[in-house]
Amino acid sequence: MQVTICSREDAEGLLRQGFPAHTAVICFFDPPSRRDRVPLKPLDYTGKAERVFQVAVHDIDLEILGEYGLCYETYLPEAERLAEFIFAAKRDGLDFLCQCEYGQSRSAACAAAILEFFEKTGISVFADYRYYPNQLLYHKVYDALTVVGKKGEERGGKR
Repeated sequence: MQVTICSREDAEGLLRQGFPAHTAVICFFDPPSRRDRVPLKPLDYTGKAERVFQVAVHDIDLEILGEYGLCYETYLPEAERLAEFIFAAKRDGLDFLCQCEYGQSRSAACAAAILEFFEKTGISVFADYRYYPNQLLYHKVYDALTVVGKKGEERGGKR
């Protein structure tokens, strides 16, 4: 399983020049906010990626969730669906491309959670000076992978 961290700009280049085969994309993009009422739309991976999961989520820290009217439980409500997507893509032998605007925070956090959960190597992303993984998103994804993984085990499935 290969997990790639990618910025929007890098992903646009891949879409133009040759997108990797057998890849599932997890695309994080900015939701509307007071500062940016009309954010960029997520990239269109139609016909390029095997499957895509797109989610609008703020790149914020735990300390300021309240300023956005959120708490830990309401931040990234799609986390379990994302975890199910990850399990299905992994089961089908797909690689992952985690993409956000700059390829440093949200995508790095998701990649770190996937690597930590399945291979116990997520620390490699945190240790890489190019990335600043969003710890809130990391924990939401990792926690969701744990919950979905346990549900699969209870049903007699494999992780």
